[in-house]
Amino acid sequence: MQGVHTASSTWQTVQLYYRDILEHGDKRTDDWLLVHSPVPIVCIFLCYLLVIWAGPKLMEHRQPINLKPVLVVYNLAMVCLSAYMFYEFTASAWLAKYSLLCQPVDYSDSPLAMRMARVCWWFYFSKVMELADTVFFILRKKSSQLTFLHVYHHTTMIFNWWAGVKYVAGGQSFLIGQINSLVHVVMYVYYGLAALGPHMKKYLWWKPCLTSLQLTSLIQTALEFQI
Repeated sequence: MQGVHTASSTWQTVQLYYRDILEHGDKRTDDWLLVHSPVPIVCIFLCYLLVIWAGPKLMEHRQPINLKPVLVVYNLAMVCLSAYMFYEFTASAWLAKYSLLCQPVDYSDSPLAMRMARVCWWFYFSKVMELADTVFFILRKKSSQLTFLHVYHHTTMIFNWWAGVKYVAGGQSFLIGQINSLVHVVMYVYYGLAALGPHMKKYLWWKPCLTSLQLTSLIQTALEFQI
């Protein structure tokens, strides 16, 4: 009986905690896609882990899939989205006179506050879309690119930005989105050109610069979230 009581008490605690998660978020973003509850993003994360586990096994005895048309369109779309987000982060922060060092969240329904909240959601949604990068690596049998850092970065970003949009849509987090969006413009331009074929290799001499940008962005993101 004591075990049943303990299990019941634990379940009640979990329910109360889950209710607090739902009820104490930013009311402005509560009805937006993939924001209200953590359940959808957790399901996406679990599916992502399943793909990482099962994908290489399914592709082990198959030839790499030619995804050239898909990759060209996908990378072009991500360049456009990243450029849009960089512009929106920059314009919203500039017009609202944001501080680069310590900017509180504006929870009002003012046009500028809502503009910043919306671009934060788009950034969060882009992190979900970017999980496709991993799927493309698996289908093309690019196992060397499927590193722990790659998986860790993608998974932590979706959860960090779910929490960001759920509770603090705006504020100092804008700087992470702004810098990351700019880096991703460059990154997806590179990936898009590389997807066109080996003949583009001579134009991609700047890959070491891209790697440096990516590492700088990762370090900056880690420091910002620690703060």
